[in-house]
Amino acid sequence: MPVIFGVIFHFIGGFASGSFYIPYKKVKGWAWESYWIVGGLASWLIVPPVAAYLTIPGFMDIIKATNGQILLLTYFFGLLWGIGGLTYGLGVRYLGVSLGSSIILGLCSVFGAIIPSIYYNFNPKAGKDSFNDMIGSPWGQLVLAGLVVCVVGIIVCGKAGGMKEKDLIASGKADPSNTEYKLGIGLIVSIVSGVLSACFAFGIDAGKVMADTANESWKVLHPAQGEFLFQNNVTYIVILWGGLTTNFFWCMLLNFRNKTFGDYTNNKTPLLKNYIFSALAGTTWFLQFFFYGMGESKLGNGASSWILHMAFIILVANAWGLVLKEWSGVQRKTFITVIVGIGIIILSVLIVGYGNSLKI
Repeated sequence: MPVIFGVIFHFIGGFASGSFYIPYKKVKGWAWESYWIVGGLASWLIVPPVAAYLTIPGFMDIIKATNGQILLLTYFFGLLWGIGGLTYGLGVRYLGVSLGSSIILGLCSVFGAIIPSIYYNFNPKAGKDSFNDMIGSPWGQLVLAGLVVCVVGIIVCGKAGGMKEKDLIASGKADPSNTEYKLGIGLIVSIVSGVLSACFAFGIDAGKVMADTANESWKVLHPAQGEFLFQNNVTYIVILWGGLTTNFFWCMLLNFRNKTFGDYTNNKTPLLKNYIFSALAGTTWFLQFFFYGMGESKLGNGASSWILHMAFIILVANAWGLVLKEWSGVQRKTFITVIVGIGIIILSVLIVGYGNSLKI
């Protein structure tokens, strides 16, 4: 039963993540950096402590009592993840929800399973698997094979993106869902995002002591009731401080460079609706990790839980891509190519997840 609930929670989280960008499409008259940071303030600064307050009594006391080095490392991974989150928004902006999300999340899921092992190869730690351990074991070889499959899938998706660009130019049709479609820069920022977005999983691992403290405190009050569903909510606060730092700096820089500070008070735009839709997007984004934490508490921490979460996001994001008709106006061959590429990426995620499930 815990496994079933874990899968359900991961699906809800995946649905939230795969859907969060949709409200942004309702924002009118604002530059990308303006609505992105308004949504970011909701998802990284306002909603996380509210969620922690509602689920973890004394959550700030847990943070204050945590070793400074642990807080700094958790925050640092949040900074790196913040770059990944920032470029995620750009990747979706330039490639669309379907193609951008598939490339980013495919890389994120696979690198999230591999990068820690490379780190532990140079900094061995008891109970942690190094890259050499992976190479020398069946489960590790399967994970590495999944990485190769993921790269193949990304190449196929990139090919489909190029075919889409040619189809639209040849037909004289503009992309009805993404007028800023740019294949080259979109692929670059998507790859950067895919690698750095995996740092969120590392941040959860780095700040695990805070979640453990919340878990143990809850167990004292609720004996024999299993693991605390919301234990990770306290860790998210510190990780997201890092993400806010990166994104706030970049968006303010863009506001200054593009002279778009006036967006926030421009009465010629539907200000109230813009703020509401941006905040809704940010809140929806946070819900992915709210439910991820619940799923992880049922399935256990580690790469397999992260992989499952990523797989659901890819599926939901591509369902939205079809609903939003991001591939309308292209030839059948182009559409089949992107479906094959996405299928290969999903296969790579499943291979990595299965490989991790074999680890003893």
